[in-house]
Amino acid sequence: MKKLTILTPVTPTRFWLLVALLCASLMTFAQSTQVVRGVVTDKTSEMPVAGVSVTIPGTNLGAVTDESGRYILPAVPLGRHAFAFGSAGYHQITIPEVLVAAGHEVILDAALEQRLVTLNTFTITARSAKKGAATNEFAAGSARSFNPEDVTRYAGGRNDPSKLVSNYAGVAANSDARNDIVVRGNSPAGVLWRIEGSPAPSPNHFSTLGTTGGPVSALNTDMLKTSDFLTGAFPAEYGNAVAAVFDIDFRSGNSSKHEEMFQFNMFSGLEATVEGPLNNKNNGAAYLASYRYGVAQIAQSVGLNIGTQAVPHYQDWAFNITTGNGALGKWSFFGMGGLSNIALIGSKVDSTDFYGQPDQDAYDKSNFTYVGVKNTLDLDSRTYLRTVVTYAHTLDKYDQYRYPDPVPPYENRWLNYTSDNRTSSFRFSSFLNRKVNSRFSYRIGASGEALGLNIQVLDKTARPAKAPFDTVSNYDGTPFLLQYFGQFKYRFSEQFSVIGGVHGMHFEQSSAVEPRLSFVYQLPVGQSVSLSYGLHSQLQPLPVYFQTYDETEHTRDSTNRKLGFTRAQHVVLGYEWRFLPQWRFKAEAYYQYLFDVPVERTSSGFSMLNAGADFGFPDKVGLAGKGSGSNKGIELTLERFLNKGYYVLLTGSLFDSRYKGSDGIERNTAFNYKYVFNVLAGREWRVGHSGSNAFTLDARVSTIGGRYATPVDVAASLKAGYEIDDTLHYFSDRLADYFRLDTKFGYRTNSKKHKLSQTVYLDLQNITNRKNIFILEYDQAKGNTVPVYQIRFFPDILYRIDF
Repeated sequence: MKKLTILTPVTPTRFWLLVALLCASLMTFAQSTQVVRGVVTDKTSEMPVAGVSVTIPGTNLGAVTDESGRYILPAVPLGRHAFAFGSAGYHQITIPEVLVAAGHEVILDAALEQRLVTLNTFTITARSAKKGAATNEFAAGSARSFNPEDVTRYAGGRNDPSKLVSNYAGVAANSDARNDIVVRGNSPAGVLWRIEGSPAPSPNHFSTLGTTGGPVSALNTDMLKTSDFLTGAFPAEYGNAVAAVFDIDFRSGNSSKHEEMFQFNMFSGLEATVEGPLNNKNNGAAYLASYRYGVAQIAQSVGLNIGTQAVPHYQDWAFNITTGNGALGKWSFFGMGGLSNIALIGSKVDSTDFYGQPDQDAYDKSNFTYVGVKNTLDLDSRTYLRTVVTYAHTLDKYDQYRYPDPVPPYENRWLNYTSDNRTSSFRFSSFLNRKVNSRFSYRIGASGEALGLNIQVLDKTARPAKAPFDTVSNYDGTPFLLQYFGQFKYRFSEQFSVIGGVHGMHFEQSSAVEPRLSFVYQLPVGQSVSLSYGLHSQLQPLPVYFQTYDETEHTRDSTNRKLGFTRAQHVVLGYEWRFLPQWRFKAEAYYQYLFDVPVERTSSGFSMLNAGADFGFPDKVGLAGKGSGSNKGIELTLERFLNKGYYVLLTGSLFDSRYKGSDGIERNTAFNYKYVFNVLAGREWRVGHSGSNAFTLDARVSTIGGRYATPVDVAASLKAGYEIDDTLHYFSDRLADYFRLDTKFGYRTNSKKHKLSQTVYLDLQNITNRKNIFILEYDQAKGNTVPVYQIRFFPDILYRIDF
């Protein structure tokens, strides 16, 4: 069975010298102004809105959008500012705390919602845009947006969107080794990644087929625009997910000026990003490209201990090329990819090593490529057609060798497990969006996925060294997934809206039709309530369908291929109160019932609901969709968005996650942590002669209930020579609770003479040096279980220069 974990715990002396050198390189003088430009559109039709007044309250700076919805403010003072957008017939908004720096022009787009009653005049008020609200107008409760600055702001975030959302209510991530997220007690396998409107492979290094997380994110945050994260009762356009959806969009490059960025980070690596116009028309035609190279070996060379002699190698790239809006619409050509490999050598580790085992050598290679083209064609002033075609290729190859004894001279090893999984998938999706009037809009669409798979897994873990391999999986084919949907939004009044729709799926012998419905009512004084319902279905992780041999039970059965969808009913009741201009309180209560879950045909406590948080899936065969599960809980959020130099985010989740296997006994799931609490806060002080530089301080406290685990059958493991779980007591042991405190110090400065800005962060992770337990693992050399601990104190550093 494949096992691989990557952590980077360390506290070296030479690290502080590197910090000092980077800080010394920062310039302390400030340039005075920068350009702010953008496009204003109608939120529903996405058409440009002309004649919108764009102002900075408290100043005499302002502009008006042209017929293309574009505006430009050529000389905005450096620092943070609020920008107000107003037009007759639309709700006016103010976007606060926009950072204007010397290194890059600011591209600030805005989407306005039309009033039900058109006014001939308007007045700019202090009303702010609903920060944190989803950009998708068909999303009701259980959804929020995030932007690149959010990803990099919080302490302990590793520039990783998955780490960012783990601070939100209902989301847990208690593994420092991977960025898998548990949403409302669901397996990470229930998460859907959608990039530029199309389902995408896991955008993580060292990812494996069927999983949604990995040790290191391959998503470059500098490529992202404001995107959505949804945690339940999704709109009808989202399918093949029961837990959560990442709806990621790439930003467009600057269509008026060439700009560059270089960055160094101990975790994500060395990075370069370039962008600029494709012509001199300033019509939106632009390029944006980035490249990153992992620098774990550099960390070692300056004295950083990454926990093993094995060095993970990884690199990634991304691009987005956009055209102006022409007779054939607006086009974008986008893509991303990553390469990663690691060699874990048994002679270089001991029984306490997190990464490998003393009696094993393991070699892992994981690559992915995701490219596509998107076209948006305006059919009239209220209707557009959007089509996306993508191609994705993934490779995951893993070889594991065993030694007869985990002691020197480490000879006579044999290959006991090998897997070679490759995918070549084509996806097509298209939808029509129409705004009938200010009250009613709808969207209909369909998508197809040709999932080219080549899967081969050979195993003889339970057999002698000279025995032949057992073929666990051997499949080469192209199954097809068809999805379709229709959804609408009707505004009965400014206060009351209904959002509904139907989603359909078909995969081989399985079909599903799923209704979705939400009600939203705006109460006085910034309050709102929402009620959402959704029926959701999801494919099993693809490797599960094609497993034909259980190495532990010596059972051959190919009926997994007949498994249907795992399905879930989801109900969410929400309340939100924006009681002050930059404050909000939010509460959601939910209940989710999962059914048609794969379990064993014979009586046991096994369920696929507990898989998906590792590098592989159980080699179970002959499964039947007769299991069930439930998740219920309440989530609370108190948030002050960044304003006047500080922000606060407090989130809490109390939940219960249970399942039933084929034996009918209700048990805790592997993800039933019971509670998650996060406290985040940050302060920004303006410094320098003009106040355009800033010193920042951020802190994060996270505590998560201990996870349930299946105990190891030590006697059986001793006899077999490898770990065997006690399957009579599934998830009966509870590990200790998780606690972590992170702090981050930063300094941002702007050049006086050049269009250049620099930033440095020092992120001190787990500053209490707490030993959070990850798993209890069987140690063949000791003949017993040993605790494996997560990352200890680790100082991370980031240096960035924009010009």
